[in-house]
Amino acid sequence: MKAKDPTRLSTLRLIHAAIKDRDIAARSEDNAEGVNDTEILSILGKMIKQRQDSATAYEEAGRIELAEREQAESDVIREFLPKQLSDADVQAAISAAITETGASSIRDMGKIMGVLKARYAGQMDFGKVGAQVKASLG
Repeated sequence: MKAKDPTRLSTLRLIHAAIKDRDIAARSEDNAEGVNDTEILSILGKMIKQRQDSATAYEEAGRIELAEREQAESDVIREFLPKQLSDADVQAAISAAITETGASSIRDMGKIMGVLKARYAGQMDFGKVGAQVKASLG
């Protein structure tokens, strides 16, 4: 607020609102904790995905200024995610998950993705990882 960066401020408010909404929805008599860190990383990942999709749509429509705004918001949100793994690290994680689960065919892909999502939430793009897992199993 003191820096008077309107894009950053509005994005931080959006992040706060999204987390608070999920927290309220998650609270119940059985769950006094609310959202955990993994869920927060999931929320931030979804927010980035939404902004990337919007930026692409704006660029295709010729609305460059709106696409740049979406990209700026995406950059602010990324600051709160863990560092992304390199391609080599992602491949090593996939290989380790395949070995650990004993996966031998494409039918075991769900097991592998489950292990990867539990360990590397927010550190890799699971849309891309899915294709790499298929290639490793196929």
